[in-house]
Amino acid sequence: MKIMEFLSDGAISVDLKSVNKSDALKEMVDLLINAGELEKKDKGKVVELLLARESLGSTAIGHNVGIPHAKTDCIKNLVGAFGLSKRGVDFDSLDGEPVYIFFLLLAPQDSAGPHLKALARISRLIKDKYFRETLRQAKDKKDIVRIIETEDEKKI
Repeated sequence: MKIMEFLSDGAISVDLKSVNKSDALKEMVDLLINAGELEKKDKGKVVELLLARESLGSTAIGHNVGIPHAKTDCIKNLVGAFGLSKRGVDFDSLDGEPVYIFFLLLAPQDSAGPHLKALARISRLIKDKYFRETLRQAKDKKDIVRIIETEDEKKI
């Protein structure tokens, strides 16, 4: 599975403004709404689901990366958003470090396979220090898409 198969290129930001977990999740959900992947009326419900998932344990996996995710009946297919924070977000990371790179995933309520494959795919790519550093240096949405597409081609 390639990241660009579920990452909406309309839901990419290289300048997240949020500095805390709740606001960062809201800002990322707004990216999906603005990209037409999620209806505005579902924002509160989706943010609540993401926060509920976070209460089980942070989705900040270390290396300044967070992969917040949830299942919801508000969508029909797996969708993703990408956010880059210049200042870093306090996301209760396992290593205590701020999160700069976010991949947010929403999966349909009744799907397991695609959701788990997407999490595994992102986790694998994120282990690559060069990939993380290149993402952090991205200047715009085009850079992000180019970087992810290049990695998608390399490591399937």
